[in-house]
Amino acid sequence: MAGEDSQLERFRTELTSYCYQMLGSGFEAEDAVQETLLRAWRSFDRYDERRASLRTWLYSIATNICLDMLRSAQRRALAMDLSRAAEAGSGIGEPATERTWIQPIPDELVLPADSGPEELAVQRETIRLAFVAALQHLPPRQRAVLILRDVLCWKAEEVSRLLETTVASVTSALQRARSTLKAVDLMPGEPLRPSDPAQGELLTRYCEAFEHHDIAALVALIHQDATMSMPPFTWWLRGRDQIRQAMLDPDASCDGARLVPAAANGSPAFWQMRPGPDGAYTPFGLVFLDVHEGLISGITTYLDADRLIPLFCRPAGQFIPALAPPFPHKCASD
Repeated sequence: MAGEDSQLERFRTELTSYCYQMLGSGFEAEDAVQETLLRAWRSFDRYDERRASLRTWLYSIATNICLDMLRSAQRRALAMDLSRAAEAGSGIGEPATERTWIQPIPDELVLPADSGPEELAVQRETIRLAFVAALQHLPPRQRAVLILRDVLCWKAEEVSRLLETTVASVTSALQRARSTLKAVDLMPGEPLRPSDPAQGELLTRYCEAFEHHDIAALVALIHQDATMSMPPFTWWLRGRDQIRQAMLDPDASCDGARLVPAAANGSPAFWQMRPGPDGAYTPFGLVFLDVHEGLISGITTYLDADRLIPLFCRPAGQFIPALAPPFPHKCASD
């Protein structure tokens, strides 16, 4: 069965990307893909290449698994979808359950290593947190149709066969899905662009200001209408002045912390590392920065680092940050 294993395994990365867009969780995406490959392996002797390509067959299995997983699940979201903006100093409340949130995913699980620069840029855009959160506004079958048609560029006839429906139904679902997405307030931002010197300089300046705990310099890099959120708390802020007040709060100080570039969601991302009593740095949170018009337009910090580490961890079990592709700069901690 080694031959079947290798044939199936080569689709793992693209299937994980698809399942992540469907489910909004790296852990659930991995589970869905593992179940997809297991079902395919068990029934490989019944696979008929005259009816569908191996890729189409696997996507059909993955789609059914995702639809089953979504049948009774609540919609995953970002903080901005869950509540109104808070006021700095008002307290961040109680954490919401893990199932509430769009969860991050390492790039290595969803971005094919053999993609060219242009293709990679498009793929990074489709796994950004804001885009995946927007997809969750769609009913599961509409979500599948939109991803298959607009992200993966399948033909309507191919999608209709996969979903066992008519081309007219696929076309109608796609129109409704596109209409819904247009009404969603997508968080402004851009994917990571390692070769972009302007983006690299902005991220360098942000790293340096953060690690020097220079609040004035940090605020100068933030967009007037920027947002800040900290999952698993539904608390979030909008506006440069509100973010400045939060950064000045001595109880929330990041003084002494470092930022290490992370390869996650195709976006500018960093592990925030904090020193312990022994001086060793350990991950405190996973930070995503939205970049728009040369400024930071969003700061999302996942505070449940301990829960995320297994997804990003090397097989040996020791935490080693999954580094982002090299920018044309070095952070202060490098």
